[in-house]
Amino acid sequence: MPRSELIVALDVVGAAEALSMVDRLPPEVSWYKIGLELFCAEGPAVIQAVRARGKNVFLDLKLHDIPRTVERAILSAARHGAGMLTVHAAGGRAMLKAAADAARRCPQPPRLIAVTTLTSLDQRDLADLGIMRPPQVHVMSMADMALKQGIHGMVCSPQEVESLRARFGSRTLLVTPGIRPAGSDPGDQKRVATPSAAVRAGADFLVVGRPILEAPDPVTAARAILKEMAV
Repeated sequence: MPRSELIVALDVVGAAEALSMVDRLPPEVSWYKIGLELFCAEGPAVIQAVRARGKNVFLDLKLHDIPRTVERAILSAARHGAGMLTVHAAGGRAMLKAAADAARRCPQPPRLIAVTTLTSLDQRDLADLGIMRPPQVHVMSMADMALKQGIHGMVCSPQEVESLRARFGSRTLLVTPGIRPAGSDPGDQKRVATPSAAVRAGADFLVVGRPILEAPDPVTAARAILKEMAV
């Protein structure tokens, strides 16, 4: 299996803090996530600033709207240099197909990653939404629908990686948040695993934010996670 890669989540309030972190962290970190907090504060300029440092951008906006709106958003994001971006599988077949079709029309097509179920949700939360099937079953069903529409992979919790890999094979990209080094605070995440466990399960990309950003020494924290991933 190819080596798993680390994506550092730039879940900070502004470009200055984000770019300072990019400049500090080890050069082995080649991917950075820009999510709603940073994108809403800085807009597309922050994507271009991270790209100008030779880094790849995972744009995590979880697009979920009518098909035409998502299609046009994909085209715009690709022009700004996003290498991967998220759409929400709950948008349905037509939306997912429109997203995949738009990505294929881009000069540099981004890889589309479907969010199946947020890692902050557990069985009780799903029941509140009227979803009575277990999280693992729900994730598998949403993933199957997304892949059939041309989506490249899924965001999934560490608990679902092994079963998704077994069902969909090596060509499906699996992006895994909810990564917490042993002994660290899970925060608002409910389905978590250590970096080594996620790698062994078959994750392609591990998304890590707070365990690095909030560490007393982010560089040391990032290197420790990279070392654990390589085992």
